Amino acid sequence: MTRLNVLWLQSGGCGGCSMSLLCADTPDFQATLRQAGIELLWHPSLSLDGGIELQTLLADCLSGRFRLDALCVEGALLRGPHGSGRFHVLAGTDVAMIDWVRQLAAVARHVVAIGSCAAWGGVTASGPNPTDACGLQFEDEHRGGLLGAGFVARGGLPVVNVAGCPTHPGWVIDSLSALAAGLLGPVDLDALGRPRFYADQLVHHGCTRNEFYEFKASADKPSDLGCMMEHMGCKGTQAHADCNTRLWNGEGSCTRGGYACVSCTEPGFQDPGHAFHQTPKLAGIPIGLPTDMPKAWFVALASLSKSATPKRVRQNANADHVVVPPVARKTRLK
Repeated sequence: MTRLNVLWLQSGGCGGCSMSLLCADTPDFQATLRQAGIELLWHPSLSLDGGIELQTLLADCLSGRFRLDALCVEGALLRGPHGSGRFHVLAGTDVAMIDWVRQLAAVARHVVAIGSCAAWGGVTASGPNPTDACGLQFEDEHRGGLLGAGFVARGGLPVVNVAGCPTHPGWVIDSLSALAAGLLGPVDLDALGRPRFYADQLVHHGCTRNEFYEFKASADKPSDLGCMMEHMGCKGTQAHADCNTRLWNGEGSCTRGGYACVSCTEPGFQDPGHAFHQTPKLAGIPIGLPTDMPKAWFVALASLSKSATPKRVRQNANADHVVVPPVARKTRLK
């Protein structure tokens, strides 16, 4: 079997996606990669080689002496100052990282953005963005980025955006495994270049707070069990990810841990225009509503739901533990 040769570079970011990757739900990380047909040529945190060995590898990839199947980039691309990229020079080379990425992307069969910084600019591009940070093929929701809107890698795909902050280790491994098996084509990516196996889901799916959501029984403070959409800034009904059906470390998710979903897989999540823990409202109605429901419908249904909220659900929503358990009743059909 021909292996997928993967080169992993880190640009402007915190390295959190690599740390997340190491939490993959497997007892043997390297064996998982090998079994999927993935050969990790070099990773800045996982590889022993550096210096001249890395420079030799990069030269071999550029010359074609070594086949580069997937160029993975973690972190935003820093174009500053004044387009020179000199804010980030690959150590020992005196060449800006953006120049290395441009050259390697031109010869790679696939280019993969690991995390939201590499995909759209992410946290690194927030605020006034003094480093002129951007994603590989997007600047927030706008096409362009470092490689340009029309970039297509040699394998026929645009940049594959495995977005998330950090990205789920399963999304990375499954994306690379699909590329290795030849099972990731243009129809398998959504409009933002994200693999649809996770981007066609919503964080809302599988949320343990869904009963509270259905009755619009809302949490008022972080420790409450209720739905965090109305008052706590949760965007789980809008965020494209399978966090509550593909649990992190096999056990948790942001909402299961009591934290609102900040929609970290979406472009521009880093600059929402309000505090992450607050829900902006207009006339008392949250501005950010479920993406596939007309606002008038939601308002009408929410009003009906609140009027029908069981006392048990209402009381539990504003507590940090189950105060009123469900009533034990016979469920056998008569």
